[in-house]
Amino acid sequence: MDEQTVTPPRRGETYAGRSRAQRASDRRERIVTAAVHLFGTRDYDDVTVADVCIAAKVSKRYFYEHFRDRQDLLIKVQHEQNAWLLRGVAAAAPPSPASLADLFRPAMRALVGLLRDNPEAAHVIYINAPRMETRRRGVLREDARFLAGMLRRVVGEPSDELRYERTLLALVAGLSEVIIEWMAHDMTGDPDLIAEHLTGVATALLSGVLR
Repeated sequence: MDEQTVTPPRRGETYAGRSRAQRASDRRERIVTAAVHLFGTRDYDDVTVADVCIAAKVSKRYFYEHFRDRQDLLIKVQHEQNAWLLRGVAAAAPPSPASLADLFRPAMRALVGLLRDNPEAAHVIYINAPRMETRRRGVLREDARFLAGMLRRVVGEPSDELRYERTLLALVAGLSEVIIEWMAHDMTGDPDLIAEHLTGVATALLSGVLR
C-alpha cells in the first residue's frame, strides 16, 4: 500500500489501545450494570440519573449519549434482562417434548432458578419496569409470542388462532403474578415446588384451548 494513502487515526479515536466505539460500549455496559443493581435494589422513584452515573463512574454527558432519560434507561435495561431470561428458559426446554408438562417443567425450573440466582435482575423485570403500563403490556405480548414458539414443538399450529393468542396472553400474565407473589415473600420455599405450580397453571390453562 502506498504510504501516502494511509490515513492516520484522528486524535481521540484511540486511547490506551481502545477505539472510541469500544470505550463507548464499555461505558454503556457500566451504565446498564449500575442500573440493574440500583433498580434491582430500590424503588424506581428512588433512583436518579445522577445515582446511575455515580455508580457507573461516567458523566451525565456520556449517559445521554445512550439513553434519553431515566425511564428510557429502565425500559431498555428491562428489555435486555427479559431477553436474557427468555434465552435461559428456551435453552432448558427439551427439543422434542412428549407432552405439555414435559415442555414446561424444565422450562419453569430454569425460570425459577435464574430469578432466584439473580434477584436484582428479577426485580427489574417483574417489579420496577411493570409500573410503566405500556411497557408492561408490551412485555406480556413479547412473552406470549415467545411461548407460542416453544409450544409449536408440541402442538403445532392452533385451529383457533385468536382464542390461542388470548389464552397465551392470559397465561403469561398469570405466571407473572405468581412469580411476583413469590418474590414478595423473598423467594422462599422449595424452588422445584414453585416451578411445579407454574407448570400446573400452564398445563391446566392450555389443556382447554388445545383439545
